[in-house]
Amino acid sequence: MNDKLRTQINDLSVSEKILLVEEIWDSIASQEMSFDLNDSQKKIVKERSSSFKINPELGRSWEEIRNEFLGKNK
Repeated sequence: MNDKLRTQINDLSVSEKILLVEEIWDSIASQEMSFDLNDSQKKIVKERSSSFKINPELGRSWEEIRNEFLGKNK
């Protein structure tokens, strides 16, 4: 990473940095590359999926979590 870009990133507020990371992640995800999970990660995904199917009301959306983190709760 070049110094100019690093400086620009450091000048952002925390919420702006989080939004930038989200945009970067979305751009990576849109490339439709597959990411292999190891056995431990697969087990966690299965456990969480099963838990969600049993009690879907206990989960929260990404928007709720993000808004809480960014202090945008109503």
